[in-house]
Amino acid sequence: MFQRNKKRLLKIGATAVALGILFILSSKPTYAQDTSVDALVIQIDTIWLFLGSVLVFWMQAGFAMVESGFSRAKNAANLLMKNLIDFSGGALLFFAVGFGLMYGSSAGGFIGTSNFFLTELDPAAFDAYSWVDFLFQLMFAAAAATIVSGAVAERLKFKSYLIYSVVITGFIYPISGHWHWGGGWLAELGFVDFAGSTIVHAVGGFAALAAAKVLGPRIGKFNKDGSSNTIPGHSLTLAALGVFILWMGWFGFNAGSTLSGMNPGIAFVAVTTTLAAAAGAISALLVNWLKVGHPSTEMALNGALGGLVAITAGTANVTPVGAILIGLIAGPVLVYGIDFVERILKVDDPVGAIAVHGLNGMWGTIAVGLFAYPAAGTLTDMGAIAGLFYGGGFAQLGIQLLGTVVISAWAFITMGTLFYLMKVTIGIRVSPEEEIEGLDISEHFTTSYPEFGPSAKDAVATVGD
Repeated sequence: MFQRNKKRLLKIGATAVALGILFILSSKPTYAQDTSVDALVIQIDTIWLFLGSVLVFWMQAGFAMVESGFSRAKNAANLLMKNLIDFSGGALLFFAVGFGLMYGSSAGGFIGTSNFFLTELDPAAFDAYSWVDFLFQLMFAAAAATIVSGAVAERLKFKSYLIYSVVITGFIYPISGHWHWGGGWLAELGFVDFAGSTIVHAVGGFAALAAAKVLGPRIGKFNKDGSSNTIPGHSLTLAALGVFILWMGWFGFNAGSTLSGMNPGIAFVAVTTTLAAAAGAISALLVNWLKVGHPSTEMALNGALGGLVAITAGTANVTPVGAILIGLIAGPVLVYGIDFVERILKVDDPVGAIAVHGLNGMWGTIAVGLFAYPAAGTLTDMGAIAGLFYGGGFAQLGIQLLGTVVISAWAFITMGTLFYLMKVTIGIRVSPEEEIEGLDISEHFTTSYPEFGPSAKDAVATVGD
């Protein structure tokens, strides 16, 4: 009897739950005034873009881990602070000025002239997608800015870095971004940079080159005969964690750049992103192994990042095989790029940001002119663009070369000018004593690892003395 009643109660309960679910599904949602198909599509697109924004924001943690891990322990807090301020200050500047310069009404295809402070968005209007679109674009601006912090690690004054961060996020990045993503002159030429190999990464990489060149190398990096010394970072573990975080965030960076949860190419973009990153890691590992005689964990980690940077421009326009080839070439671009920057240019870049982001950003953008496959672009709503190897001739390749050279030069010249002006006015470099002691103490009166150094109290006293 008990078992029979138990079964009956279970059936009644299951029926009640099913009826409740049907009632909820058939009810008109209280949060939406329009339940049409178009409204549903907008809601899906908004949710997708918000998810992409969260993933790209998560990349800030990745940058913080990579940059602090590849630097010495006495400067870890300084690197973490720079990443925090890049985003915090950048959010306010991009809201006030940058978004309007990048996406406002175009003046001759060179600069946006409207929507400063988001004045064209009405909070009373139900326009969720426009708000989340601003959020998504803000994450990209912050990513471009934070690339430089690793290249100038361990010797740049914090106040000078604040000025740099304001200028690149509020002005330099948005203006060149307008040339393509804002519908400017490069967009009219047919330039392709799907998620920002050049617009984001080459801008950050060549800004880093200019800043590091004007700033000069760390004490002890170069010998009198011009040879260089390796200055190991304090935590390869943190650096590796940062790379995996960045790789994860890149799915929002690239796949999120479809800008629509209804885009059939989302999964395709995620696949090409993954294959290029994997190929970059393997390629950098093997090329460097043959070069120096041992497998380098640091180089493999940066190789994955180089592959991610390189595929970002063409991730929606190349085949999976094309993505692998782009990643494989990104490896030697990284390995020999780091050598070129250090041994030929005599520039000290503690994290390899110039080669990872600058040189591979250029390579990936140019690669679109070689590997773009028309059917891939059709799948991802990017258009049937054909590269040189798929019957497109040299036209697209020429446009890609023009776009990446012009934008990279813009970043290098403007940032070089800014850092030089700061150098001759307020100064950009800490004193030798402060550099040797570490920026955590001299700039922030703290220590990242107090167990292995002076207490915060002693640190303050030391700086005071």
